Amino acid sequence: MKMDFSIIIPTYNRREILLKCLQTLDELNYDKNRFEVIVVDDGSDDKTDQMVWDFAEDSDMSIEYFYQENKGQGNARNLGLNHAKGDVVVFIGDDIIVCPDFLKEHMRVHKNHPEENAACLGFIEWHPDLNITTFMNWLTNGSSVLGKFGGHQFAFEKLQGKDEADYNFFYTSNISLKRSLLMREKFDSKFNCYGWEDIELGFRLQKKHGLRLYYNKDAVAYHLHEILEESLEKRMLMVGKSIHLIDAIHPELRKSPSFWKLLTFRILSSAPSLTTLKVMKRDDGGVFSDLFFYALSKKYFLQGFYEGFNK
Repeated sequence: MKMDFSIIIPTYNRREILLKCLQTLDELNYDKNRFEVIVVDDGSDDKTDQMVWDFAEDSDMSIEYFYQENKGQGNARNLGLNHAKGDVVVFIGDDIIVCPDFLKEHMRVHKNHPEENAACLGFIEWHPDLNITTFMNWLTNGSSVLGKFGGHQFAFEKLQGKDEADYNFFYTSNISLKRSLLMREKFDSKFNCYGWEDIELGFRLQKKHGLRLYYNKDAVAYHLHEILEESLEKRMLMVGKSIHLIDAIHPELRKSPSFWKLLTFRILSSAPSLTTLKVMKRDDGGVFSDLFFYALSKKYFLQGFYEGFNK
């Protein structure tokens, strides 16, 4: 029978949350003979393999498991692509909980747009079981500062009323593309840590193949991952370091900040500014909380950016 979808899930040391992800895939309102699940283990040491094999034994889904030494999510997705058989490839994270009609909604877009360069971006929101903090709210609001800048996780508010998105919304937590297109343009293996590998592939697909990224807000998935403020440092250090790589590959994108933007970041993230904003921010959110998190993110970004010159 024809395989409609290959769902590729990279994972690393999160067997318990991955199990919840697989359980919701097992409950999809979609013929289980027409999709497969490919789990790519990026070097876990928490017995993820045994959990996946045990789950596969009791499931009617087609589940494949592959292991690689820790090389990053982009490389893990490429490994999954090498084994995919579905006409359409769906990328999700191991902490993504899908709704029952998830695949039906992705298929609706691909039936309406059968062209090879047509893709579907679904909607992602925090799982209702989570205690959503002001930091997490900021993280998923790309317009919280001056209506233009903000968090770095998602920015779906910018897509309100729109049917299409550009490469900056190439979110591999909930996206689907034709496999034939991805076999020609895979993730760049040089991006082996957090930051830029998704955007780089999205830009390359848009530039070389005219990617059309159709937004379907009804292809809903929930992000079941409480993200702490303490994680911001590591995240933004990696973004700052790896920006030099995307600059080298695609200088036309001009992703590195200009002199004046760097100066603004330095002033905003200086010790006096951060201290003042921290005193003024409120536990229930607001403009000063958003400014504080934004300024703190730029502090860590600048550290990574300048460290990146020495690599």
